Amino acid sequence: MAIETEIEVEGRQGEPAADRPVALRRLGNPRMRRRFFKRIGMFLGTYVFSSLTKRIVILNLAGLCALVAGILYLNQFRAGLIDARVQSLLTQGEIIAGAIAASANVETDGLTVDPEKLLQLQAGESLSPTDDARLFDFPINPERVAPVLRRLISPTKTRARIYDPEGILILDSRHLYARGQILRFDLPPPTAEEPGLMDKIWADLKLWFRRGDLPLYEEVGAGNGRAYPEVEAALAGSPASVVRVSPRGELIVSVAVPIQRFRAVLGSLLLSTQGGDIDAIVRAERLAIMRVFLVAAVVTVVLSILLAGTIAGPVRRLAAGAERVRRSIKSREEIPDFSDRQDEIGHLAGTIRDMTNALYNRMDAIETFAADVAHEIKNPLTSLRSAVETLPLAKSENSRERLLEVIQHDVRRLDRLITDISDASRLDAELARADAAPVDVATLLRTVTDFANERAGTEAAPVKLAVEPSRQPHPYRILGHDSRLAQVVNNLIDNARSFSPAGGNVRIIAKRTGDKVVVTVEDDGPGIRPEALERIFERFYTDRPDGEGFGNNSGLGLSITRQIIEAHRGSITAENRQERDPNTGKICVKGARFIVSLPAETVK
Repeated sequence: MAIETEIEVEGRQGEPAADRPVALRRLGNPRMRRRFFKRIGMFLGTYVFSSLTKRIVILNLAGLCALVAGILYLNQFRAGLIDARVQSLLTQGEIIAGAIAASANVETDGLTVDPEKLLQLQAGESLSPTDDARLFDFPINPERVAPVLRRLISPTKTRARIYDPEGILILDSRHLYARGQILRFDLPPPTAEEPGLMDKIWADLKLWFRRGDLPLYEEVGAGNGRAYPEVEAALAGSPASVVRVSPRGELIVSVAVPIQRFRAVLGSLLLSTQGGDIDAIVRAERLAIMRVFLVAAVVTVVLSILLAGTIAGPVRRLAAGAERVRRSIKSREEIPDFSDRQDEIGHLAGTIRDMTNALYNRMDAIETFAADVAHEIKNPLTSLRSAVETLPLAKSENSRERLLEVIQHDVRRLDRLITDISDASRLDAELARADAAPVDVATLLRTVTDFANERAGTEAAPVKLAVEPSRQPHPYRILGHDSRLAQVVNNLIDNARSFSPAGGNVRIIAKRTGDKVVVTVEDDGPGIRPEALERIFERFYTDRPDGEGFGNNSGLGLSITRQIIEAHRGSITAENRQERDPNTGKICVKGARFIVSLPAETVK
């Protein structure tokens, strides 16, 4: 649909309205502006907001949303990030634990003697304090460890806690401050705002989803470090890690590493991430995905509208053309031509155009048929009316008998004509309603030939049948209607007999040629005039011998025959049978030949 746009611009200062272009002056008219916006609205309603466009956009967006939802739900970014954070904390913890262990000192103010070994001494033996390195204690000095811990922990934004072998908290990075450091705390407002309902619901949902497989993080007292499983495992000499969720639904990763010196466990170092640290990274990654999704959604909507425009527009034009064809009375409407499109729309447009042309051709055929029927019926009616009006005026019995013969002849002619017209008019509908069935043409020809010979007696030309053998399975089987095919053969036999002279024969030859079943009907008559080889299949056309009585044929036999053959996807042609005269050597016409070709059934 083409839309005419009219753009209103400001005229130059002092420019008379009459000197402005006509399009500009039109937009000054409120009526023209309403028409312009109305056309814009029609365009948007036809193409952009049409039902088909909405469906295409919604389905494409639904697929994109399903893809993004699957990425957000099934992606392993969070799990990979947790694993990476655990590994980094383990490495960081081993480094810090080694530095702490190196800063531990030996207490030399007193001797430590193992009482078990003291009881095992014999008379005259002594025990030296240096005999076993395990007797020495390497305690962690908070004053020496604190500066080291502060320098190593501050850049990492993690929390570090050191527990002694009894699980008592020695140091906590939250309470380590450098000399001269100024502390700044953000005090809460006098009336702290409580989180809204949606915030509470969101926090509860996060906690509920993550509590399914993660334990809840809780702070323990200073003397209860063994309450953490990872600390307990570290005090036993093995590093361990645990992922928990805070009451606010935030992920917290904790890693405990043993502090060892000379294989002696001096304590445990517990490193844990801040609440929301991992969630912030995951949130940033998901926001990046959502930004990509928004760009993809905009591109999808634009492309969907363009795609729908190439479908909805032509389909709407085809529907409008079909509606015009339905409503037209006098003129013949044309269906839009999209034959240049090599897709389903082009195929649909071509099919609708062909259907419309076939409809117009059928209407022409019906009109022509009605006119021909009226003309053909009018002739015997006129003759019948003249005979009936003349009958009372007949003075002799001989004249009266001749008039009665004319009346009877015209009545029979009308009866035959009406019967053939009725048969021709309902033929298409009957063939369309009935289901096709396998028909053996050879068997049908034998049956019709035998019946034709018995019916005609000795006066009519005999009918001879020849069926050529074939090696193919069921060579003469076709899909069709046996009664109508028998009518075709009878019409051709009657037509051949009507032209055959005394002593002549009618020959029927059946053979299989490729995927076609070919039936040929020949006679020994005078043949067909060359200019009438195609006209003989027209309705109400007759070309009879001079000696045959007028009105004995309706002229519909061969037309009905062609109609039946074409309904079976076959063809029928007529030609003259020519032979060389043995006396003169010239080629002479020896009769007519009708060739019927029907598609054979495919045998699997």
